[in-house]
Amino acid sequence: LEALGAELIPYIPHRQEGHGLQMTVLERLYQQGATLVITADSGTTCYPEVAKAQKRGQDIIITDHHSCTDVLPPAVAMVNPKHPNSAYPFPDLAGVGVAHKFMEALLHSLGKEERVSLSFDLVTLGTVTDVAPMRGENRYLVKQGLKMLHHPSRPGLAELIGQARLDPANIDTETIAWVLGPRLNAAGRVEHASLSYQLLVTEDKVEGQRIAVELEKRNLERQRLTEQALSKARDMAEAQKENRLLLVASPEFSVGVAGLVAGKLVEEFRRPAIVVRYGPDSCRGSCRSIPEFDMVGALADCSNLLLRYGGHPMAAGFNLPTQNLEAFNQRLQDKAQRDLDGVDLRPLLNIDAELPLEQVGGTTISLCQRLAPFGLGNPAPTLLSQGVEVIKAQQAGNNGEHIRLKLKAGHMVWPAIAFRRNEAAPPIGTPLDIVYNLRVNHWGGESHMELNILDLQPATG
Repeated sequence: LEALGAELIPYIPHRQEGHGLQMTVLERLYQQGATLVITADSGTTCYPEVAKAQKRGQDIIITDHHSCTDVLPPAVAMVNPKHPNSAYPFPDLAGVGVAHKFMEALLHSLGKEERVSLSFDLVTLGTVTDVAPMRGENRYLVKQGLKMLHHPSRPGLAELIGQARLDPANIDTETIAWVLGPRLNAAGRVEHASLSYQLLVTEDKVEGQRIAVELEKRNLERQRLTEQALSKARDMAEAQKENRLLLVASPEFSVGVAGLVAGKLVEEFRRPAIVVRYGPDSCRGSCRSIPEFDMVGALADCSNLLLRYGGHPMAAGFNLPTQNLEAFNQRLQDKAQRDLDGVDLRPLLNIDAELPLEQVGGTTISLCQRLAPFGLGNPAPTLLSQGVEVIKAQQAGNNGEHIRLKLKAGHMVWPAIAFRRNEAAPPIGTPLDIVYNLRVNHWGGESHMELNILDLQPATG
């Protein structure tokens, strides 16, 4: 928009402001001269805010990908592939993808199609970190963006990649999800996301380096806050593990990491999880779910208890008066009990193929890599190998939460890593059955293939 000559007032909400559009913010922007507001990744459920803005002469264009409610806000335009009247063939674009398609249409209308591809790198970062399904158009956009990230042209992004000690040529969806994404998101989780915005738009290398260093510090603080909150939330969830839905609440939970903690509870307990920070008057909650339970649909059933809510079936958020928290929890528990009755909530791994480990070689690796980029909806192929021998095993990670292994089958020896395994490393000589996928470990300027162990048990054969 700036390149097209628009006068811009970028605005990124602070997490403390809550979800969606805020009337006070729209009024402030109007006073600053913003007669048109274009949203990104928000606005679909904000009927009163949009109606009031439109009434005073402030046009609203919504670009969003969140689920639609029965009554849609009276915006000038709503660009959302989940709109009930949408004929768009791919409904699973991330918020950044919808914003990109909006700009693509605008550029085409102005005869500036050559500019469409200039933001593929940003679309890729947003699509991967928002855990959008890695299929259809998302897959195309990410493949194009990865090519750009292999030769980063944005000074700030290049500095962030360097600060994380990554080789740009090796950047893939995994390094975005686990390395670059958390650093970019750390700004908003700890303080304000404007710092990451500045990193992405700066054209100055020195400023980019300064911001990249600061984001590294904030990411360390984000990790500390997450571990602190997770320890408390895990204890609270343990007492509820017979429930079909977990809801943990505390005034000590940081709003910035509540979603991360909820996601980790889902991983550990295989149940929908809600992490709530409550105060004397109001609460804010972040929700993560499992495929069998539509979280945003559940919130819709509780809408009369909420101040606002929004999101997706698998991830959502809400605000509500503190006095409604108990009734809200009870209603959700009742719904989860009904919807998940008879559902096996044990973690499930879908194995694509059984293959003796000694047969895993260049052809297997090449075939697997051709299926990339991987992500939600297109996971890396999952393999089963039985009767492999442990020749080396040790705890790894800051708190010994991982297990690093060397596994032997025939004449083949494979390095392997089992992330977030709390049990002791298996004894040397133990035969194991392993479920895993193949990953490239980029470390210290070198790269090598290793097995990413998803599950293991003593060999049954």
